[in-house]
Amino acid sequence: MPFWAWIPLVLLLVLAVLLGVFVLLGRIQNGKYLRPVITFLSKVPLFKRWFQKASIAALERENPELAGAMKKMQAFGEPKSPEQAQRMLNLLTPSERRAYMEAVGQEQQLPEATNRQLRRRMEHGGAGMPVRTKPVSDRPGAAGRKTGKSAKKKR
Repeated sequence: MPFWAWIPLVLLLVLAVLLGVFVLLGRIQNGKYLRPVITFLSKVPLFKRWFQKASIAALERENPELAGAMKKMQAFGEPKSPEQAQRMLNLLTPSERRAYMEAVGQEQQLPEATNRQLRRRMEHGGAGMPVRTKPVSDRPGAAGRKTGKSAKKKR
């Protein structure tokens, strides 16, 4: 048998051994020794996409609401300010928000809405909730002042 005929067989054998090593590393102490290998391999864009797809597929089987929230979070990108983070959370449905908060470990009990308008806003995921865009003055009493210099002229 010629030398070149052994090449496919050797490649298949090497791939089977690599797969066996990955399975073995994954079984030992809940994958403690597999995590650094995966971290190193995820620097390669192709492997990174594969790992993300596998992770999302496993998450969809386990917790579909959290998987939907994670997809929306990835599409939105990294928030750079608290206002952007609030807008990002407003994109989620109430069940997705609950699942995300549980996963992040910041489960907050949202206050029960007392009137119909607030209940509707809560049902629609907080859409329409006001977001403060300009900072409030640090000076005491500045928020309560209604008029500027014209109030002093009338005295």
